[in-house]
Amino acid sequence: MDNKEFSKKLEIRTKKFAVSIIELSVSLPGSPESKVIRYQVTKSGTSIGANYREANRSRSKADFSNRIKICESEASETVYWLEIIIDLCWGDPENTQLILLEANELLAIFTSIGKNLKL
Repeated sequence: MDNKEFSKKLEIRTKKFAVSIIELSVSLPGSPESKVIRYQVTKSGTSIGANYREANRSRSKADFSNRIKICESEASETVYWLEIIIDLCWGDPENTQLILLEANELLAIFTSIGKNLKL
């Protein structure tokens, strides 16, 4: 698979991930505390794909690198919020575990991309 094909597949994957985060977010309880967590996980989980799409349209290697680092950071934050949701037993535990698995895989992918960049 060439870089262009990989990039397109990862864009689709991160978009699907964003949709799964939004669906999870909608299913969370309506307490004031959960609203804070709902906002945080939705913001970080949807930001991964948005920043990756921007990275693929960057104007320089430095801009691409910066966007990839943001993707990595947002993926890490999303893992954190998903772990909190699991610890609080909110939502469907099986589904949340699957989303957490995908978040960890995305984190690993963006960490690897970031480490392999040569500026």
